[in-house]
Amino acid sequence: MTHVRHVLVLPDRDAAEEVAEELPDRFGVAEEPQLVRDALAGEDDAEDAQWLVVVEDPESRLNRTALDELAAAHEGWLEAP
Repeated sequence: MTHVRHVLVLPDRDAAEEVAEELPDRFGVAEEPQLVRDALAGEDDAEDAQWLVVVEDPESRLNRTALDELAAAHEGWLEAP
């Protein structure tokens, strides 16, 4: 199996933190997800930043559809591989 990295895109920091907190219980994620601020191109305003939740999946066992549904519940999406 190959190592996979999932990137969930969320509209704000609060949503990203909520998703990161849900991952261990819902998916058994042992490694703490990384939260990354992703400013939109050409935008300096913090209000225009998206937040990324980066989830390492060394055993390729996480369900992409379920991750996408989790992100969608917080007005986000799962980035295509």
